[in-house]
Parts: sequence; C-alpha cells; structure tokens
Amino acid sequence: MPNRAVIKTDRAPAAIGSYSQAVKVDNTVYLSGQIPLDPQTMEIVSDDFADQARQVFENLQAVCEAANGSLGDIVKLNFYLTDLGNFTTVNEIMAEAFDEPFPARAAVGVKELPKGALFEAEAVMVI
Repeated sequence: MPNRAVIKTDRAPAAIGSYSQAVKVDNTVYLSGQIPLDPQTMEIVSDDFADQARQVFENLQAVCEAANGSLGDIVKLNFYLTDLGNFTTVNEIMAEAFDEPFPARAAVGVKELPKGALFEAEAVMVI
C-alpha cells in the first residue's frame, strides 16, 4: 500500500466540496483544482481575468508549500478557462509564476466554473 497523506493549509481556500486540497502518495502530490478565491473571505478576488489567474497560482503555491514543495516542483498543469481568448494572458502570468523548465500542460475551454470563476488550474507535483 502506498504512503498516502492529505495536504491541507489555511493559506489556500478551504475545500468547497467532498475533496482534499491535495493528496500526497509517496513523492507525488496531486493538487485539486484551485479557483481564484481569497482564502480568508472565500470570495472571488476580482472580475478581472489577470487578477483571477494570479490568485489561482498563489493558491496553488500555498498548497505546494504545505506539501513541502513549490510551483517549481509541478510537472503537470491542467487549465480550465471559460474564455479561450484569455489564453495569451494566462501564458504571460504563468511565465511570471514559473521558471523554466515549464511543466507539461493542457488548456481546456469550459462553459462555466464554480462560483462564476473565469479560470481554474489543477496540478501534479513531484517532490
């Protein structure tokens, strides 16, 4: 049986459903999707896409740190955007948050996200 631990931090939004912020199995951490919620208020930070994307990466960073890692340890990212017209913006903001080599990534257009968010990201991290 693999070594499995639930990762939880108050520096990222609390789960709003029946899931964990992340689950660590041996040296791999599976991070649940983060939307742009302020961890203190549990409200969307802004109507602006760039502000939302930055908050998503801040939330992911907080969960990574709770698992003794960082954004630099992420090997796979999945993005969900309600408007693929924001793809260039998310690329620019990702370049601010990550150093090369960048993780593998997928970007998916979706009809809607929880709480009316414009952007969500989930990740896999190896530490």
